Amino acid sequence: MGKFIIEGPIRLNGEVEISGAKNSALPIMAASILSSGDVSLKNVPDLGDVRTMIDILNSAGFKVSFENNILSIKKADKLNSNVPYELVSKMRASFNVLGPLTVVNGEATVALPGGCSIGVRPVDFHIEGLKKLGFEVEQQHGFVTARKPKKLSGDVNIYLKYPSVGTTEHLMTTATLMKGCRVTLNNVALEPEIIDLQNFLNSMGAKIIGAGTSTIIIEGVEKLSGTDYSIIPDRIEAGTFIIAILASEGTGKVKNVIPSHLDALFEKLREIGTKFDILEPLREVHIPRNNLRELSGTDIDIEPYPGFPTDLQPQMMAFLSLVNGKSVIVENVFKSRFLHVDELKRMGARIDIKGNTAIIDGGVKYTSAPVQATDIRASAALLIAAICADGVSIINNIEHIFRGYENVIEKFKKLGAKIEYIKE
Repeated sequence: MGKFIIEGPIRLNGEVEISGAKNSALPIMAASILSSGDVSLKNVPDLGDVRTMIDILNSAGFKVSFENNILSIKKADKLNSNVPYELVSKMRASFNVLGPLTVVNGEATVALPGGCSIGVRPVDFHIEGLKKLGFEVEQQHGFVTARKPKKLSGDVNIYLKYPSVGTTEHLMTTATLMKGCRVTLNNVALEPEIIDLQNFLNSMGAKIIGAGTSTIIIEGVEKLSGTDYSIIPDRIEAGTFIIAILASEGTGKVKNVIPSHLDALFEKLREIGTKFDILEPLREVHIPRNNLRELSGTDIDIEPYPGFPTDLQPQMMAFLSLVNGKSVIVENVFKSRFLHVDELKRMGARIDIKGNTAIIDGGVKYTSAPVQATDIRASAALLIAAICADGVSIINNIEHIFRGYENVIEKFKKLGAKIEYIKE
């Protein structure tokens, strides 16, 4: 595993262009399995997780090429429906190929997935949903095998116990080719990436309405055609750079942003007193210099979209530790997502954890330290802290960050950060 060596403190200044959304690209790539034609995806970020999904599609028999953020998926003559463990174990989103492969081939076997160590994320909701669609599902020896029902007809109503993003995407995609069925999904996730997936599927001929609301209705169709489609910008990457510039007391422009996707972040930034300008038609956020000592703490409840996103919680915690006053963050999505806390404390943060609540005594000045990254967003939080810290910090196990941030070193260097990457 590699490490970052970062010299601080540095005020970030300049412009940064946000890449396509990882959390849109991955389910859309999984859904492309359903197409009877070729699929071309634009604005696809070049990330470790995207490369893993490319390997999964190649292993299934597709011919995938990827260049200049354009992903071309050539339809396979024959599909292999057994996805190897060594691929699925790398990331959570890989499990979403199970339903599409089963619909197309009649049966598929996928290993139980892996991913970041940010708390329990069982696939029980996925399996339960597939069973309600009529699939036979068996789990044994670390693998899940699904079989398509022999007869598909009638109405199916499914109520999700929790508005899981992955489950919503998986069931919506799988139901698309269930001709003769009208599937209604209730209490679904509301994320912009769900809307992006609906738009992609509909561009191939699917009949889906309701994404972005609590109810999605899918009228199953017999066939989907190929398509050309462009992925939306990554709201989490955008939020990360906005927070980083503010935390470093820098100035900058964050470009290729859909501002409405970050309403919860903007609300909290206004609450603590930060200044920034949203240029909606240009899809840009302009950040003037903010004085950290003029800002104050706040309370944040981490909730599913449109609430404050769990994927920005570690970065916001790193920022709030610099802001005067007390802040409280309640993590309601991944309740053990506090592995970054001890590492931030090594750099001077004052944070107490009580259950799923972090109490931050702000106003600290970070000092350099060797720290350990545990997941994608924790890596980003430690990077922000190191940029603001006095001295040279070392972030070990940094490979996580390349799963979620495209050209992260180049982008931060362009803003003035002093980063050296050493691969071990």
